[in-house]
Amino acid sequence: MDALQFIPILVVGFAASLGLTPVSRRIAMRLGVVDKPNQRKIHNDHKPLMGGLAIYAALVLSLLLFSPPQHFRELGFILAGTAVLAGVGLLDDRYNLGIRIRLVAMTVAALGLVAAGISIQLFQTPWIDIPLTIFWVLAITNATNFMDNMDGLTAGISAIAAGFFVIIAFSQGLTLVTSLAAALMGSAVGFLVFNFSPSSIFMGDMGALVLGFVMATLGIKLKFGVQPLNVTWMIPLLVLAVPLFDITLVVVTRLLEGRSPAQAGKDHTSHRLMSIGFSQRQTLFILYTAGIIFGAIGALVGAAPPDIALRVGVAGLLFLAGAFLLMMWIRLRYQKPVQPPTQPPAQP
Repeated sequence: MDALQFIPILVVGFAASLGLTPVSRRIAMRLGVVDKPNQRKIHNDHKPLMGGLAIYAALVLSLLLFSPPQHFRELGFILAGTAVLAGVGLLDDRYNLGIRIRLVAMTVAALGLVAAGISIQLFQTPWIDIPLTIFWVLAITNATNFMDNMDGLTAGISAIAAGFFVIIAFSQGLTLVTSLAAALMGSAVGFLVFNFSPSSIFMGDMGALVLGFVMATLGIKLKFGVQPLNVTWMIPLLVLAVPLFDITLVVVTRLLEGRSPAQAGKDHTSHRLMSIGFSQRQTLFILYTAGIIFGAIGALVGAAPPDIALRVGVAGLLFLAGAFLLMMWIRLRYQKPVQPPTQPPAQP
């Protein structure tokens, strides 16, 4: 497998996203698909959404032009899933459909993967592996969407994760995974040019859902011929550590505070870092660095001898547990937790 064959996919994904993002911005402004400022958001002006249109179009274009024909069936199901999520994401950006409809769309996309034979093979039992596959797709797609709360965050973290998926998949001779990751990386970086702080456009749910779904698919499709299963299951978790960490932190925090996990708020990792004095760009640098470090750990786990790989992977997961406790302390120390609404006393 020649590394040069994947460069056109990355370049076309980048160029198409770079060229289409200004077009998407104009369409969003004309249609009124904008994100309005409020007390739970960082930005103070109206920002056009629909950056996801450029990401989706660039991703599809680069894959259709350069993807290997022997994987056409699997690729067709993957692109069908992205189409479903892009459409639902666009409608959600415009009409605020709500999380239930998004979850249904994610489940449909996940079932499409299963129909194509793309599923987790952790227990070798369909009754366990298929529900686990659906849960994984929902977790990563939602995590990516949850993380889209700061200029440049989701696009940058997605590009970093995709870059490590390229490295890992290429080392294992996985043509489809390498192609898909290269297309995702190029599309995310092209959009990031306009989305980096201070941004001129947001990707919206249309972009975040597509990015999350593709990254979930990449995690499922990774296969290793040498490493044992008790090691390889950690690799996608490490490469996607930042979004998984953030959604776990947010869900646990909201449940502990008596709120719905779907209720928006300034309780994400990025918000907590800013609450202790970091600027937006400093916070981005910290989270980008975390993405690079854990992506590198994931790549090391995939390449090292099994006994060393297991130790490195467990050490990385333990470090995440320590960081989780630190973020919970920051919430208590520097942020005032939102109290759940109380019911008025019943009238006698």
